[in-house]
Amino acid sequence: MKAQVLEAFNQPYTLRTDFPAPPAPEGYEMLVRVLAASYCHTDAVFASGAMQQDLPRVGSHEFAGTVEAMGTEAEKVAKHRGLVKGQLVGVPGRAFRCCGECAECTDNGGDEPGYGVWCSRAGNLGLSRDGGFQEYCLVDVRQVARVPEDQNMRAVDVAPLMCAGVTVWNALETAGVDVSGAGSGNWNGKGRSIAIVGAGGGLGHLGVQFAAKLGWHVVAVDTTPVMDMLKEVVAELGDDGANVTVVDALKESVEDVKKRIFGEAPKGREGENGCDASLTLPESQAAFDFGMGVIKNHGTCVCVSFPKDGWRFKPGDLVFRHIKLLGILTGRNHQLQAMVNFAAKNGVKAKIRRYPLERLNELVEDYHRGVGGKLVVDMTLEP
Repeated sequence: MKAQVLEAFNQPYTLRTDFPAPPAPEGYEMLVRVLAASYCHTDAVFASGAMQQDLPRVGSHEFAGTVEAMGTEAEKVAKHRGLVKGQLVGVPGRAFRCCGECAECTDNGGDEPGYGVWCSRAGNLGLSRDGGFQEYCLVDVRQVARVPEDQNMRAVDVAPLMCAGVTVWNALETAGVDVSGAGSGNWNGKGRSIAIVGAGGGLGHLGVQFAAKLGWHVVAVDTTPVMDMLKEVVAELGDDGANVTVVDALKESVEDVKKRIFGEAPKGREGENGCDASLTLPESQAAFDFGMGVIKNHGTCVCVSFPKDGWRFKPGDLVFRHIKLLGILTGRNHQLQAMVNFAAKNGVKAKIRRYPLERLNELVEDYHRGVGGKLVVDMTLEP
């Protein structure tokens, strides 16, 4: 079996053509034939040795493929969820073989009974267990998302949704966006608004699409190198693109942006000017400062990235401006399924660049060069 294996930190992946195939699935396990596997920022962090995980490891915690076989317990869950052999599913990294006993598993926010996404005893595909950069992978039937069959979604479009998609979906919900779509409709200057800082990245450009299609005004913030790609995403939104204002943070200050979008604030009421919420996706201090500065009093700033040295923040923003500063990591599996259903119905797709499995190291080089969108291994491509 073919697999790309990280055998040493800060070194290229090693292509193995004799990698052992997974054993027959047992219990809640499901064997998936991988069709597409996406590369994430966390893959880069892991490969640098910063996460203190064991090697060797097959990476990728966001992938998609078809159901090949199931264990006994998995068959029961699959029947309940309408999953059958040969069906396309999306697979996030969390959580493989959860314990079913801890607080995360028993108070799991509406996921499958006894299944906890954040179970500390569970494996994480692509990090503590082998992930999607291989031809076949064992997963937990309770962690996968069923891909709607009537929307013609491709595996390469599903894979990026399994981490980037569900993470930004959870971030939007945490920021106050009604992800049920009940508040949808074009922004008319009086609706709710959210700034997405890092809007041209993997999570960001998906978040722009989700938020705009959910009826929020989106202030899509990034820098010059990805502006063309970001503007292309907005143009492809059609009428929903009217909900988006693109901002180049290298050319406009946060105060200029607020004045351009919301007008001049009356003297003494400056705190009323700004977005209702913001998502801070990059790891830079400048991005964090923009995300905090662009929101109005009583707003919410949701952080997704985790810079090694942390951020500096002004306690006065939290105390005197009553800003809520929150953080999230991935999302629960009912959120994952809701996100996939919404993406399929509304045509939300990542901007992708495809590579055959054999050229994974070229993909990694492109990632570190700052290529925008999502970089995806497509198992159907020839070397």
